[in-house]
Amino acid sequence: MEKLKTVKTQSPSFPDAKQNVPLCAENKKLWQVFCGDKEHWRTGLYSPEADSAESIDTLEKHSCSEFFILLSGNVSLLIEENNTLKTVVLEPLKPILVDTWHNGFCPKGKNSGTALVVERDEFTTEYKSLR
Repeated sequence: MEKLKTVKTQSPSFPDAKQNVPLCAENKKLWQVFCGDKEHWRTGLYSPEADSAESIDTLEKHSCSEFFILLSGNVSLLIEENNTLKTVVLEPLKPILVDTWHNGFCPKGKNSGTALVVERDEFTTEYKSLR
């Protein structure tokens, strides 16, 4: 597997958000960061475009853990552990912390599921090819 690139996310890595009012989500978007706490955390919605593990050609790994919890539809994560790929099906109200190579997919079609993601406000992401 070939390492493709490294990206550094710098603090503050989220948009300004109005306090005490609902935030607007963009429908059918892969990743939308909503808000955060400078130098601590940021949160967003994740809705994968891939529809199967076989259609994923790139994995990513952050320098920190990511918290995922399923909000709607179906989302699965393709995770690499001990040089082996496995699929983890997200279940409602059962969060998962991910600290290894991963990517996501919606088995019922592009952007058909959504997960809430919480991660650090500043981190490094490495990408590698599965092909």
